[in-house]
Amino acid sequence: MSEALSALFTPLRIGDITVKNRLAMAPMTRQRSTLDGVPTDLNVEHYRQRATAGLIVSEGIYPSAMGKGYLFTPGLHTDAQVTGWRRVTEAVHGEGGAIFGQIMHVGRLADPLMLDGAQPIGASAVQPDPTARHYTVTCPRPKRPYPEPRALSHAEVLGVIDDFAQSAVLAKRAGFDGVEIHAASGYLPMQFLSTNSNLRTDAWGGSVEKRAAFLLACVDAMVAATSPGFVAVKLSPGWSFHNVFDDDPVATYSYVVRQLSARGIAYLELGDYAVGWDVYGTLRPLFEGPAMFVAGFTQPTAAAAVHDGRADMIAFGQAYIANPDLANRYEHSLKLNRPEVATYYTQGAEGYTDYPVYADADPDALQPVDAAPIPISPATTG
Repeated sequence: MSEALSALFTPLRIGDITVKNRLAMAPMTRQRSTLDGVPTDLNVEHYRQRATAGLIVSEGIYPSAMGKGYLFTPGLHTDAQVTGWRRVTEAVHGEGGAIFGQIMHVGRLADPLMLDGAQPIGASAVQPDPTARHYTVTCPRPKRPYPEPRALSHAEVLGVIDDFAQSAVLAKRAGFDGVEIHAASGYLPMQFLSTNSNLRTDAWGGSVEKRAAFLLACVDAMVAATSPGFVAVKLSPGWSFHNVFDDDPVATYSYVVRQLSARGIAYLELGDYAVGWDVYGTLRPLFEGPAMFVAGFTQPTAAAAVHDGRADMIAFGQAYIANPDLANRYEHSLKLNRPEVATYYTQGAEGYTDYPVYADADPDALQPVDAAPIPISPATTG
């Protein structure tokens, strides 16, 4: 094994735990839970199979009924959901793994059909582009334009922050090693951060400091309910996915990252989605804790990033969809299974728990260990 590759297989302290290697399973929406958001036997097996990752970050979990955006996705606000997630975390821990739960409130990207007829909520009453088609493969949500959301009142903003804090409490009860706030991909925290979706003139909008106040208040509330080491954040700075735009993303995210660094959170996950500036090079020096990079990495590029000290962990999405034993394959430079895009968002075992480990794979169906991810809608990630 090369010196660079060996760097991926050293332990790392993140928050309240130490992980066994620098490979993370990225958060990925896969739609295998029940309609009322309870993890199933399939979820238990899927995560158990992938527990050799240094860290699993779960698919996006909605922290309240109003945060739900997709069918068959899991929640974390009822006793049944807590019980379901406890089965998952116990399975992962039983295999020696670690798992953070990603808390994902979709905000304006919901639909009344998902919310028992209620109007979706957002930072402001700004409708996402009604002509946009963000998903290139079938994703279980109503196939119609996003409606105009209702702007949250000040009191309601505080209520949503409480929902985030309570989700952290329930995550601890469910056995998670921590939580990751999904502040990327155009979901609610990013709707507050972005200048085109946040037109507020109160304490939650206008200046960089005020637009960042919602995310930072969620972090502070979750930390107060648990610990700094229990809370992480994911950002996709400058990305316009889901119709969010920022007049000055470098200024916005430089401020946010400095504030997150001062809070001593478990880690910061950063995604660079070809936005025209060096996200990693600009923001990584501003964060003193562990940094996880995600988006488009392969075995050699991940090894180089960790070995060179640019990143502390690398998260893989599609590679972990198709290779439950990805850590073993990367460590020994073994060929990879090919992911089946058509089954990403279906509801059965096919394409979810039936990918073979290397010893059981058909050699003729494998691809090189350094194969790049399949170009596809970023909706594959949470």
